[in-house]
Amino acid sequence: MTIFPLPAFQDNYIWILKDAKSSEIWAVDPGDASVVLQYCREQDVLLKGILITHHHKDHTGGVAELKHFADCPVYGPTHLTELVTHPMTKGDTVTIFSHTFKVLETPGHTLDHLCYFSSQETPILFSGDTLFKGGCGRIMEGNPAQMLAAMTVISALPDNTLIYATHEYTLANYRFALSLEPNNAELVAENERSQQKRRNNEPTLPTSLALEKNTNPFLRTHIEALKTSAAQQLNESPANEPVGSFRQVRSAKDSFS
Repeated sequence: MTIFPLPAFQDNYIWILKDAKSSEIWAVDPGDASVVLQYCREQDVLLKGILITHHHKDHTGGVAELKHFADCPVYGPTHLTELVTHPMTKGDTVTIFSHTFKVLETPGHTLDHLCYFSSQETPILFSGDTLFKGGCGRIMEGNPAQMLAAMTVISALPDNTLIYATHEYTLANYRFALSLEPNNAELVAENERSQQKRRNNEPTLPTSLALEKNTNPFLRTHIEALKTSAAQQLNESPANEPVGSFRQVRSAKDSFS
């Protein structure tokens, strides 16, 4: 199985899973049907299924048309009854080609957010808008405690997990991360590599969980210097408990320019 992105809108990625032994594909968060349909026609492949991480239109806007076109199953949050044929909750599984993906519930960005994890030799996580390279999703429906819990769930996965997020936000995320940790050598080096990839019009994703633990501020809100820097950007005193620290880092990112 191979995984690659189809760019959509300004900065979305629709992840495509392709079977090496057939002409079948699956799509993750197809917000734009036309992008997937064009690929199917040009490559003469058949859409066999769809995964949805959450309800936002840039992740679901193409689902109805694709579902009608391919008559394929759609896996996603339980409340999306008009789109989802197989409602998923924590611990449920879906098999895609030779990979079995387990559902992780990660509310925070939205209350219905799901991630899909496959524990193969090289583990895979489709993280939607929960975790980005160098960042995390805005807290739009949930709260800091829920988003911190989601970070904790992801942090417990194997370090070699490849993380496929759905937005090309890396360079903007790194500008903020560097404002908190300007002397983080791994972050500085990865920022340079990511800038070169974008100059070459290459995606900066997937990323690895090991890299994120060393560079992503939202997986590092326990680091004293980072917490202090975020609080200073807000003109606040550093919080003295984990949820408060996470809130300050998220708030600092929200107001960062």
